[in-house]
Amino acid sequence: MATRPTRKLDTFPNPAPARDYLVHIEVPEFTCLCPLTGQPDFATMILDYVPDRRNVELKSLKLYMWSYRDEGVFHEAVTNRILDDLVRALAPRFLRLTARWYVRGGIFTTVVAEHRKRGWKPAPYVELGRFPAQSSMRG
Repeated sequence: MATRPTRKLDTFPNPAPARDYLVHIEVPEFTCLCPLTGQPDFATMILDYVPDRRNVELKSLKLYMWSYRDEGVFHEAVTNRILDDLVRALAPRFLRLTARWYVRGGIFTTVVAEHRKRGWKPAPYVELGRFPAQSSMRG
């Protein structure tokens, strides 16, 4: 049976629901159509989220992203629609979708949309020490 695009996002239970952890996913081959010209638009979609009870299943995410291939939609609209669909499916503690659109007519566009679960606050960031530069280790 051939695989087909779909707007259904499958999920699975978070294996560590007591812990905040980051899931980082990059989709470098996102495609949709310009709603004005019908020309293809290409983007890298970067998804960063802190799951609550559910995680996204990657094959379903791939098929979901593929479903936009023949749709005419503005960059801002599709970025926010994808964010809304992911929030509906996952109900995450935090989700950020960064859409980096490739150049068209000399213009790069980046659209960033975020969701934060009401009352959720991230733990403070911990900066770990860095190893000394190789040049400073010479005698």
